[in-house]
Amino acid sequence: MTAQTHPVDHELVEAATDVARTRCRGDNHTMAAAARARDGRIVTAVNAYHFTGGPCAELVVVGAAAAQGAYELDTIVAVGDRERGVVPPCGRCRQVLLDYFPALRVFVGGGDRLRAVPVAELLPETYVWADHQLDAG
Repeated sequence: MTAQTHPVDHELVEAATDVARTRCRGDNHTMAAAARARDGRIVTAVNAYHFTGGPCAELVVVGAAAAQGAYELDTIVAVGDRERGVVPPCGRCRQVLLDYFPALRVFVGGGDRLRAVPVAELLPETYVWADHQLDAG
């Protein structure tokens, strides 16, 4: 698979960084995410850590976006608290993001290696849930 990269949306990265810096406190909220909706809006959220798993910041931002009427997301980034910088999505988030938004771009890397890549490139030999559902008719 060839890596496709897209321009870095610095405003989006800064939005997630600001939320991680100002809203992540203690062990319950350690990651922030920001997503750019197709209409240009930026939606932010934090994770809800719990020993049972809890939702990652990327999944919380998907719900927050829907609650605000933003059903199409173009780009997403997650940033760790304590100045950890951009953190790539876990495997579960990669799969959910691919299923919800197959054309989504995800920020990975750090510093001068920061880049936006298609979510499908984060899952080699991708399983697409919708491809394996029985036809209703």
